[in-house]
Amino acid sequence: MPIPDPIAFTIFGVDIRWYGVLIACAIGIAVALTCLRAPKHNLTADQMLDVLIFAIPGGILGARIYYVIFEWSYYGQHLDQILNFRGGGLAIHGGLIGSFLVAYLVCRRKKLDFLDALDLTVPTIALAQAIGRWGNYFNSEAHGGPTDLPWAITVDGVKVHPTFLYESIWCFLLFFVLLAIDNRRTFVGQTICWYGILYSVERILVESLRTDSLMIGPFKQAQVLSACIILLAIALMVYCRRQRRIDTAAYLAGGHPDFQTKKDGTPVRKAMKYPEVTHEP
Repeated sequence: MPIPDPIAFTIFGVDIRWYGVLIACAIGIAVALTCLRAPKHNLTADQMLDVLIFAIPGGILGARIYYVIFEWSYYGQHLDQILNFRGGGLAIHGGLIGSFLVAYLVCRRKKLDFLDALDLTVPTIALAQAIGRWGNYFNSEAHGGPTDLPWAITVDGVKVHPTFLYESIWCFLLFFVLLAIDNRRTFVGQTICWYGILYSVERILVESLRTDSLMIGPFKQAQVLSACIILLAIALMVYCRRQRRIDTAAYLAGGHPDFQTKKDGTPVRKAMKYPEVTHEP
């Protein structure tokens, strides 16, 4: 499978790459689906937009900072390139850390449940990753070592593992798995925990094939961090299962204070009532 032209089109002499187009489309689709699903978490589209409008830039900045830190041997000698986003260099783990940190701060200020907001958002994050990974294909990056498999891509005349494709397929399937988990969750935090576990398992496996990994000494940093995320997600799941449980039996019986039963017997969340805000003169 040959590599196509990385340039999608040109505007006023500026080349617009497929990588940027795909990332922008992935973000747009993720935001739209998150806002569409917001009522399932007793949130509004406006509330989620208030969070995402800050979390997305935070994620982009976090992805860049993370990459620069692990490539400091280069950027330390070329400080003028640190903010050159068009020159490449974004790391998904840094993007997740940056966006989650900003989202936490916004949720705290807006008095929104951070874990509940993450449960809502992570299925569409997985979908965005599935779409965005194809940008690596157009840039001839994030690939694996030589292989004779029929789905290999050709980079510099050598057939190599299309690791971007492996992750794209996994994340696309993960999107549907997380949707199913989120629609049937029994405790707040369940969906984000499973995202942390399932995505990290894939990353550990696929990273072993890649040839351009960021490193921590002799170890691939994505594998080290993914292993830590799995342990953290398991610990968080144990905590949330005990402390943030959703009383499914109660609301199915119509007795849960946060739910009411429709005429057809379907349980739905009641509209949240916010306390009136008064301003002192």
